Amino acid sequence: MVQQQLVRIGSTIRDARLERGLTQSALAAQVGTSQSAVARIEQGGQNLSMEMLTKISKALDSEIITVASSNLPLNMRIEGGKQLSGSIDVRTSKNAAVACLCAAMLNKGRTTLRNLARIEEVNRITEVLNSIGVKTRWLPDSSDLEITPPEKIDLSTIDEVAARRTRTILMFLGPLMHEFDTFELPNAGGCDLGARTVEPHLHALRAFGMSVEASNGYYHVSVDNSVRPTKPIVLIERGDTVTENALFAAARYEGKTIIRNASSNYMVQDLCFFLRELGVSIEGVGTTTLEIQGVGEINKDIEYFPSEDPIEAMSLVAAAIVTKSEITIKRVPIEFMEIELAILEEMGFRYEITEEYTSANGKTRLVDLTTKPGPLKAPTDKIHPLPFPGLNIDNLPFFAVIAACAEGQTLIHDWVYENRAIYLNELTKIGATVHLMDPHRVMIEGPAKWRAAEVMCPPALRPGVVILLGMLACPGTSILRNIYVINRGYEELDERLNALGADITSFRDDEFSN
Repeated sequence: MVQQQLVRIGSTIRDARLERGLTQSALAAQVGTSQSAVARIEQGGQNLSMEMLTKISKALDSEIITVASSNLPLNMRIEGGKQLSGSIDVRTSKNAAVACLCAAMLNKGRTTLRNLARIEEVNRITEVLNSIGVKTRWLPDSSDLEITPPEKIDLSTIDEVAARRTRTILMFLGPLMHEFDTFELPNAGGCDLGARTVEPHLHALRAFGMSVEASNGYYHVSVDNSVRPTKPIVLIERGDTVTENALFAAARYEGKTIIRNASSNYMVQDLCFFLRELGVSIEGVGTTTLEIQGVGEINKDIEYFPSEDPIEAMSLVAAAIVTKSEITIKRVPIEFMEIELAILEEMGFRYEITEEYTSANGKTRLVDLTTKPGPLKAPTDKIHPLPFPGLNIDNLPFFAVIAACAEGQTLIHDWVYENRAIYLNELTKIGATVHLMDPHRVMIEGPAKWRAAEVMCPPALRPGVVILLGMLACPGTSILRNIYVINRGYEELDERLNALGADITSFRDDEFSN
């Protein structure tokens, strides 16, 4: 096994042992080894045989062998060129789930998040939360996640492997500043989208007395609790997670905080609705100016329903377009799709929508949308993102595969991320004509002559899904390798597309062996 696999398995064994209340010595006695060997196993410093993994699995009543084999790269085999039909529900938002999971650390009571997406990003965060003493459990026969905080969070036991695999660890800064005067966090990972500076986060949190130094792979944080905002906080970047961190800081500050140039995107609105359930007063939701009246302590048992994901909705629209299919996409958060649909209409896309109804959070407006296949033409102007209510930056990549289906040239300008436009160039491997103008711009000529191919999945979530969607249009057998990044943001995407008539098989190259 490679070192990364051993560390991952060791972390899983440690968590399962702690969950069962066993000491290392007690586990060692059950599996016939020494306490020092168990310690090395949990640190990823001990080779493991199948026999030992089986013994540990039985002792802990946990599927450690399954966890071990899942470290082999997961791939997808796509038999393309098939039309889709039927209906599909949009699942709840990854980014709203992430925000609410982090916000649950503000609450000393029990938080239950209903109908949560069971995705890898959520798994990574729950692993980190569990490792610092927060108890999380999926309620039986549901996608409801219960979060119960400890009396005191213990950062000395943090799962660094999980923490470094997600950029979400940055969003621990705001909640943890209410718990510690000084602390350390591993630096952030997640999608490979170029240099994404943390300075906007630090700028927002300095108003609450936080200072951060980054060195040797860690954020070293100190908090001066005597410092409080004396004037409105003007964010230097209208970022979603930046706004969320500022909200976390303001939520438990017993005073009024005004945040200007705030993101009004879907996940920020969901977070605001969640914080209101915790007793935090927030005015201006949906605008770029938020006024927050925080509370010093929060100890409430609450439940919350995150809203549906407009990014998943857009990916399903793209799936229908590239396969020339009529499908009904249910529970589309229309407020966060209106610009995208307006651009698609200009390109010739036809669709029907129902009357609006309300999401389970009581706020978000939903519709059911039925796609109508037909010819597309390139838009007159370039396609580029803007902060909400503009075209969502995470929806921009889907226009690349859509543009490949349209007659003419489409210029796509991703001015936010350094590398993501480069990843869209991977569409050339399956028959699209993509000209990389510079690291931020691609020109796409359509319609594409799709062809099956084997492609390594790009290391960024949305471009990875874009390649998968393109493969749906390719006659023959395509292989998309190492799809972990897709599972970060989508729950059972292959199975759900198969229910519409796609033919996607997930597989690993080899069976588990020691």
